[in-house]
Amino acid sequence: MKDYLGAHMSISGGLHLAIDRAVASGCSLMQIFTRNSNQWKGKPVSENDAALFRKKLAESGLLDVISHDIYLINLASPPGDTREKSLAAFRDELETCARLGITKVVMHPGSHLTDSPETGLARVVEAFNQLFDEVPQFEGRVLIETTAGQGSNLGRAFEELATIIHTSRFPDKFGVCFDTCHTFAAGYDIATEEGYADTMAQFDRLIGLERLACFHLNDSKKGLGSRVDRHEHIGKGTLGLNPFRFILNDPRFATVPKILETPKGDSEDMDLVNLALLRGLVETV
Repeated sequence: MKDYLGAHMSISGGLHLAIDRAVASGCSLMQIFTRNSNQWKGKPVSENDAALFRKKLAESGLLDVISHDIYLINLASPPGDTREKSLAAFRDELETCARLGITKVVMHPGSHLTDSPETGLARVVEAFNQLFDEVPQFEGRVLIETTAGQGSNLGRAFEELATIIHTSRFPDKFGVCFDTCHTFAAGYDIATEEGYADTMAQFDRLIGLERLACFHLNDSKKGLGSRVDRHEHIGKGTLGLNPFRFILNDPRFATVPKILETPKGDSEDMDLVNLALLRGLVETV
């Protein structure tokens, strides 16, 4: 049985090459940006490139591909240039993923800036109501990522994610990406068995575990409740190995994709190291 473990892969040289990199790194699945993550407008994906990606994916044996939206997008921003660019970029992301056959798009809920968190959340909901109307061909789900809550970033509390999902006209179009580094930095103590159980109970009560559709498995350079987003290699940060052991041996999440976003170094070699470490935490009967 495949273990649903993978990593974020570079698309340098072409989208299809990310598939080769994932296979070479021992991934069962992967995450990608579908364009340069620091530019508003990416190079359009041609029909030939989309067909090649779908063909190679089908032949690769990978279980899934997840997209991550670009870092510039802020759907919580007020009316103006940034909001219009954010809407256009996310619209393009949904259209591209529909063409590539990608059904999961991870996104950061954005920053409320100088307005209240409630105002920012309402703007995110409004944006997605518009986007899902405009891109009906995207039949997958948007996975809202848990965040560390740095600055005015939304998504630190499960309640904020629940507000986006449950006040949208399209609640079934949402899932959640649970980032271990971010959630710990936000104040949820997943490093102890009792804290892990309590965190998952809160998640289930507020959002529903059936919506937990992806994990980002990252250790944290900073401590519990620091609200600072700094990823570290597995077992090398303040989280230690316990939370990864809890997740990997939790039968509720056996088929939920688990993605590394740990530092790459000069190559994908560290993905091999981190994946091997994670696989060593899986308990065999």
